[in-house]
Parts: sequence; C-alpha cells; structure tokens
Amino acid sequence: MTEIREFPAFPYKPYSIQIDFMNALYQFLDKGGVSMLESPTGTGKSLSIICSALQWLTDRKEKRNSGLTEESHKVDGNDDEDEPDWMRNFTLNEADGANGDKSIKNTKSPFSLRKHAKEVFTEGEKADELNDQEFLLDEYESQDESSPGGGNSKRKPARGFDSSSSEDEEDENDCSDDEQGGFKVFFCSRTHSQLSQFVKELRKTVFAKKLKVVCLGSRKNLCINEDVLKLGNVTRINERCLDLQKKKISQVSKKKNLGANVRIVRTKASCRCPMLRKHKLQREFKAESFQQEAMDIEDLVQLGREMRTCPYYGSRRMAPAADLVILPYQSLLSKSSRESLGLSLKNSVVIIDEAHNLADTLLSMHDAKLTVSQLEDIHCSIESYLGRFQNLLGAGNRRYIQIMLILTRAFLKPLASDRNLSSVNVGLDTENPSKSKPCGACSMAIYDFLFSLNIDNINLVKLLAYIKESNIIHKVSGYGERVAAMLQKDPVAHEEMSKLTSFRAFSDMLVALTNNNGDGRIIISRTSSSTSGQHGGYIKYVMLTGAKLFSEVVDEAHAVILAGGTLQPIEETRERLFPWLPSNQLQFFSCSHIVPPESIMPIAVSHGPSGQSFDFSHSSRSSIGMIQELGLLMSNLVAVVPEGIIVFFSSFEYETQVHTAWSNSGILRRIVKKKRVFREPRKNTEVEAVLRDYKEVIESERGAIMLAVVGGKVSEGINFSDSMCRCVVMVGLPYPSPSDIELLERIKHIEGRADSDSIKPSVTLVDDSYYSGDVQAGFGVLKSCKRRGKEYYENLCMKAVNQSIGRAIRHEKDYASILLVDARYSNDPSKRTSHSHPSNKLPKWIKDRLIYSTKGYGDVHRLLHQFFKHKNVENSSETNQH
Repeated sequence: MTEIREFPAFPYKPYSIQIDFMNALYQFLDKGGVSMLESPTGTGKSLSIICSALQWLTDRKEKRNSGLTEESHKVDGNDDEDEPDWMRNFTLNEADGANGDKSIKNTKSPFSLRKHAKEVFTEGEKADELNDQEFLLDEYESQDESSPGGGNSKRKPARGFDSSSSEDEEDENDCSDDEQGGFKVFFCSRTHSQLSQFVKELRKTVFAKKLKVVCLGSRKNLCINEDVLKLGNVTRINERCLDLQKKKISQVSKKKNLGANVRIVRTKASCRCPMLRKHKLQREFKAESFQQEAMDIEDLVQLGREMRTCPYYGSRRMAPAADLVILPYQSLLSKSSRESLGLSLKNSVVIIDEAHNLADTLLSMHDAKLTVSQLEDIHCSIESYLGRFQNLLGAGNRRYIQIMLILTRAFLKPLASDRNLSSVNVGLDTENPSKSKPCGACSMAIYDFLFSLNIDNINLVKLLAYIKESNIIHKVSGYGERVAAMLQKDPVAHEEMSKLTSFRAFSDMLVALTNNNGDGRIIISRTSSSTSGQHGGYIKYVMLTGAKLFSEVVDEAHAVILAGGTLQPIEETRERLFPWLPSNQLQFFSCSHIVPPESIMPIAVSHGPSGQSFDFSHSSRSSIGMIQELGLLMSNLVAVVPEGIIVFFSSFEYETQVHTAWSNSGILRRIVKKKRVFREPRKNTEVEAVLRDYKEVIESERGAIMLAVVGGKVSEGINFSDSMCRCVVMVGLPYPSPSDIELLERIKHIEGRADSDSIKPSVTLVDDSYYSGDVQAGFGVLKSCKRRGKEYYENLCMKAVNQSIGRAIRHEKDYASILLVDARYSNDPSKRTSHSHPSNKLPKWIKDRLIYSTKGYGDVHRLLHQFFKHKNVENSSETNQH
C-alpha cells in the first residue's frame, strides 16, 4: 500500500489534488529516473513542487547525515580530495613563505611553472605599449590526424568561448567537499518572470530560510556595471563583461632581489570591471545571500549594488553550496552552459517546469545560424589579419587560418548572387532556371552540404580544437575591431553585431557540422527582396533529434521531473526525448482542476451576431467579412462580460490586420465606449508597462480588453486572476505557418520515425531543392503525412490554445468564461470521437464542461449573461456574510 505522507511546510490547508500531487512527486523522487506530473494552471503546482521536492531533499539529507543509507556511504566515500599530489604539494609549499623559491623547484605542475614564470623579470623591463603585437598568435604546432587535440599551442589554452574570469577560479573551492558533493534540487523554467514567481511561492514556506537557495540568471539581468548595461544588447553585454576580465590591471604587490639584475616581482591581477576587483566582497556577498531568505534576481541585484560587487558571479559562486538552484532553461539544458557555470547534476534532482514544449525548446538551443553579413565580416577580418601578420605567423597557424578562409568562402557560395550560384550544387535546376526558386530556402543533410561545397575533406574536429586552444577568435576579431574603430566615422554603427559575435556564430556552425548526419538538417536561405524590405540570406543548422541531448541530463541526475499544466500527449514527448524508456515504465501523474465546474463557462462559438459562420483558417481569416464579424462579436461581448477580456490571435501580423480593419470601420470606437483597448507589444521590455496600465484601468472599475498573441509573453508567463480576466477569447486555431521550412523539416523527421526500418523518411518534400515558402506546398507535406507528423502539427496548435486559455483560472474561487471562436471547434458532431478533433485535445476540466453547439450567437449571449449574473449574486452574498 502506498504511504500517504504529510507535508507540514505547505502554508495552507492543501486541497486533495495537491496532497495527491505531492505524494506522487515524493514517490517518483524516491524511485529516480524520468517522471511527468501534470497539474492544471492555477492549482498551486509550484507550491506543491516546493513542499514535496524540498521535503524529500531534507529527508534525504537527514538520512545521509545519520549514515542510515548505503547512498550516504557511497557519497561520503567519494568526498575524498581529488587533487593530484603536485597540487597539494604546491599549496603546502606556497603556504611556507620562507620556501617560496623551493616551491617552484619541487612542483611538477605546468600550471605552477607558468604562474611563477610570469613573475621573473629583468630589472628595468617595462610593459609594452598597446600595439598590434597583442593580436599576434602564439606558435602552434600541428600534430598528426590521430591526435585528439590536433595540435599544441605554446600558450595557456583558452578556457572556451564563454569563459569566466580567473578570479572565479581562484576561489572556486570556497565550499567544502560536503557542500559540493551533496544532494541538490535544480528547478528551471522558461523565463525570468516565471522564476521570480517561483521564489515568491518558496517564501511562503519554511524552506526559504531553512535551505540554501540561489537564483542564477543572465548577465543582462544581473549586471550592475552601468557602462556595460547601457550597451543594451545581450550579446554585447556578455562580450564586454568577458573582455573586462580578460584585460586585467597588474599591480606590483611584492619584489624580491635574486642577485645581479634579476628579481622576482609578485603581481596581483585586478579585473578591469570595478565590481570584480575585490575577492573579499564576493565571499561576503555569498555569505550574506545565504543568511537572507531566498532571494530572487531583483534581490541579488539590489544586494550587489549595496555591496558594490557583481551579483552575476556572486550568484555563480553560491551554486556549489546551494541546496536549491533556480535557473533558466538555457543554463541547465545546454551542456556547454552547465560546464561554463560549473554545474554538476550528479546526485541531483532536476525539475523542469512549463515542460509542454520541452522537446522543441531543447532542440532550438542547439541550432546554429550564420548570416551573409556575418560571413562577409569574418572573411574580411581574416583577410585583414593575414595581410598584417602572415609573415609573422608559424606554419601551423597559417594553415588553420587558411582553412577558416576556405570554409568562409565555401559557405558564402550558395548565398551568392544568381550568376554565381550555378557552380554550387545545392539542388538548383541549373539547366532549367525557370524551375528554380532562388528566393526560397533549401534543406540538405550535413554530408550533402559538405560534399556540395567540396569541403568534406576538412577535419572539423581538429579545426575546432585549434580554435579553442589558439584563441584565434579573440585575436582576429580583436584586431578587426581595432581596424574598424580606426576607420569607423559613426561609432554607433555595428552596435548590434560585433566581429566576435560573428566568429562565435561561425564556431557554433562548425560544431553543428560535426553532428551525426541524421541528427539535423542544413537550411540555406537566399537573400530576397519584398515589399517589407530586403531579407538577408543565411545558413542554419536545425537540430531534429533531442534524445541524445536529453540523455546527458538524465544519465547524470538522480531524477528528472517534467512538470506542466498540459503535458499531453505524453507519448510524443517520450518518443522525442527518451525513446529508450518503455511506455509502461514512464512515471506519470495527472490531476483535475481545483475550480468547481460551475465556475467556468467554455463555449464553442461557431457563428457571429449576424449569423456568419466563423472560419479563421489560413484561406479565410483575412476576408473583410470574417474580420468584421469578429468585431461585431467583440462589440456584443463588452456589453455582457464584466471587467477584463483577453483576446488571443494567432500572430502579431494578424492582430495588426484586425486592429487596423476595426479602426477603419468604426467597430473599435464602439468597443472603446464600453472598455478600453490594450495591445500586447512586440517588445518584451514593453509588456510590463502595458500590463500595469491594463490592471489600473480594471481596478478603477472601468473594463478593459487586451489584444494578445498566442506564443507571446501574455500567453505564456502572465497570470490573469479574478477581474484581470473574466473571459478568454481564442480566435481560430493557431496552427503554425506551413510555409516555415524548419517546421516542415521537424514534421518530416517525426513522421519518418513511424517506420524506423525505413532508410528514408516516409514523407518527401522538395527535399533538396529550393523551397519558396509557399503555403500550399506546406499543406501538401501535411496531407502526405500518415499519422505522427500530422499529429505533431495538431498538437503544436492545441498546446498553444491550452497554454493561452489557462491564463484565466488561477484559484478555487476564480471564475471565467472561455470562448473558442471557430466553427471547427464545434462542427460535425460525428467527428468528435476522433482523437484529432480539436475539442479532444483540450484539458479534461474544460472539455467536460464545453458547450459544443448553440442555435446562434443569441444563445451564447444568453449563457454568458446568466453565468455572470449568477456569479455576481454569489459574490454579493459572500460579501454580505463577511
């Protein structure tokens, strides 16, 4: 019999479904492995996760400390020092101040030799003035093909493309072995706002003070150096931060004579960023943060400002000792990001919230894209660098730089003008130009791409090793920036894109090209002109299989939990992320909603007030009649629905089209007489201000409408409880555009899995020929799908619908109506038994209450009037009782 546990940290009396959720999660954590827990939005999912997972963590730590489990012996046994003898000897010898010279002789460490070599100067030697020589590469000796590293640079290897400061390394052993080796919980979600909301829920429990908690975020969110922050662009902020740490100020701290004209000069490196110069402040930041109740990003920034030390690196410093690490998707799901942050998932629990689109999110992190302008920038920079330093470079460096030049020219070929394109075999019909579609995009397998450009004989693994070890990217881009700065009249130009950004994109593409041939596809998009302006060409690698990427997380962690409001269909997620796990071994829990059935009113609205049938399919939605009928519907709704209404459109473009038509026809003026109209801004930075104004209008007891977009910020991370949303209007079925070639590649890949024995996917498109972005061609691909590809496409749509309509109901006493405006939600009752019918993919708590058919809009209006009248009476009654 399953043990029913109590969770004393839960701050309120939990609902039965919350007790069930917490018990299920606790049991899943005990078993380990992969689990999925589904709890509708607004059911207190975050609080349930906190109280169950952190109770499990606390219990586990207590057992470990008491030595009651075998696991504790294993962990304790592995806590012995991992340092090699030379490192321990060096530490001991260095600690012996009088034997400082001897420590150099006794150690065999290449690190310590380098460190002390820097301290020896001849008397009177001065630092060179900044000149071109700082960009000269150290000699590089190329080794044979079988060498794993591929070469040997006569310099300290670069720490990677996203290296942090060496100050970080010097104190990275701040925490004890016990702190670093213990159990942890990693909680990740998609956005910073979702993580901040999680911290607010955490503060309602004793765990906020009882456990060590840290929030990790991006430099853009945590940086307090105003000179860096004003750059605005995320990439520029990252690069400037790393640049400030790379170029340190050396201060002489101690001198010691060794005899005739030779002396030891002990230097203390100081970071050029004023927020990282004092290590002591970083240690104090860590100690102070752990003393406080759980801090979110804003709290960390405030503390950093008060202490005048960097909260970005301060929070990273805290992670090894923390019990709970709260961080964005990218930081946890990307292996390179985990390594950069120094995160180990061993013995840990990983909880991934908002996991409804996890597979696509994970894959998108491993895409790589190179634009024409970036390639031209790289090509120009390399040629400029060679022109300046060719005679000073050794044979190894020259060879690899020439290879980079060859690759850059090759990548530019398929993106070149029409007259130069025929020489490149990328699937164009060169004999019959009329059949070619040069403004479209073509997709190719990796090997086909390399063969077509005649670069299949280049060893990309060796080249990548060279790029990492030689620091070539920083040398060439640094020199290029110097030259550009001297020639640039307008200092503001190129602010959005630096040469280092271009080189990193180039490096990412090389990494992508080392993937297995079937793991992804190369997409080549030509430069094209349209009424909206010119669109630059690009080469993009699209990752298609996530199983290997996800296994890197699963294999290391003790348990991986996928949580969300709507995780169905779970079989699709299993097949795409962990196909090795049999369906009957996947641990899955799902619960209903806490809101009583009478508090929601979901209606499929098939006809408008004038009797016209609603059809927002791609071919019909732009008609004036359809847009005007929707306007009439809204004009009626504002009269019957109190307080706030959220209207979701399929895209920003369609929302703009509808808003413009309503403005021109006068419908918008009719709506505004009843409720003020707000529009979701395209820029995420402007959303908060719009929401604040929207809330103020509603609180002033004047109603408001928010015109929002499926997949936008409003649909994903914002809660519209109570008066903020009394009605959600979903306009149509928001299917992604079938003209998106990346989407079509995913559909083809998923459909191809249906017959694993088949060498080729079961769907063929204009496979390796140019694709013009034609919608009908995309629909042709969908029609040719037998099952899985089509299901994936439908699921993308309905997951977006479910995510959007779930914004309204946030607690037990909340109430709202949900209008699904399209005849496809209600038509042909016989098809409702089909799994592919839209209503069958709605959450059970909505589907069970859905009113499918009405005689006309009059019925809808009457139902809404009765619903809100009843709720108004209920609320008045409760108010009088209190």
